[in-house]
Amino acid sequence: MAQLDPILAAYLADLAERNVPKVWEVTPQQARDMFRIRTRMMREREAPPELPEVRDLVIPTPAGDLRARLYRPVADTPLPTVLYAHGGGWVICDLETHDAVCRHLAIDARAVVVAIDYRLGPEHPFPAAVEDALAAARWVQTHLSELGGTDVWGMAGDSAGGGLTAVVSHELLGRAGSSDGPPMAAQLLIYPATDPAGDYESRTRLGTGYGLETGSIDFFLRLYAGSSDPADLTDPRLSPIRYPSHEGLPPAIVVTAGFDPLIDEGVAYAEALRAAGVPVEWQNAGTLFHGFVDLGPMVPAAGEALHRMGVAFGELLHQSGAGAT
Repeated sequence: MAQLDPILAAYLADLAERNVPKVWEVTPQQARDMFRIRTRMMREREAPPELPEVRDLVIPTPAGDLRARLYRPVADTPLPTVLYAHGGGWVICDLETHDAVCRHLAIDARAVVVAIDYRLGPEHPFPAAVEDALAAARWVQTHLSELGGTDVWGMAGDSAGGGLTAVVSHELLGRAGSSDGPPMAAQLLIYPATDPAGDYESRTRLGTGYGLETGSIDFFLRLYAGSSDPADLTDPRLSPIRYPSHEGLPPAIVVTAGFDPLIDEGVAYAEALRAAGVPVEWQNAGTLFHGFVDLGPMVPAAGEALHRMGVAFGELLHQSGAGAT
């Protein structure tokens, strides 16, 4: 069995020595502030890559205007478009915390990335995040000519955002609505939350001491799914592995981390897609833990994993574009 990356092990030991509060021991706003501090630390170590165009957008949705940010890499031809949904348990994180991730993805995948600042719990509980992600996907579908410029688009997300990506890929097939634009060509699910209702051995084995812990998972679910009148965790919009069928979904890259309590449900989702005839590439970052995508400035293995998944996702998108011509 692989060992935890020694830099990550030292990082966790430092957090424990400094008695940094666990996420469930603070308020949602304090948890958000803590993650922004981590983001600033990474930026101080290494500035995010420069791009020729980074600008904020507003996407109109039935619930109101949704903040978004566009990332355009260097290119002399039209590009695919990628809708990106950040992680954070549907409670924390935003456009700023995932800014560097989206810049790297735009470069590595050779695509225009549109990141969304979807509504968070507990202020906006389930299904607010799903509604925002679905509205943003439908907007992207009908604005591709002014975004990437081709009719090829995909969706990507990490953690809760990976779960949202899985949900949107199902919903756009028509099980809960239809779409007017080109179908999603590919999906990138980074250590996705695909089955909060499930019972997986990795949640016990890796549920303490590796960043995302059982207490963190319970904290996020309580704030997003609700506690006084909780949502049904078996609702496929919360646990997308529970959709009746996965047939017809776009090709997927599923990324897991070796020291992540969500690894088992990520693998189970990849297997469910494969069993339904969906082309799947599984990438496992065996020495890393949940939430590694923004840690590249500190952990070389994290940066390498982010680059590897971005390049593979770009290949899927560009192959789809070549096949459409």
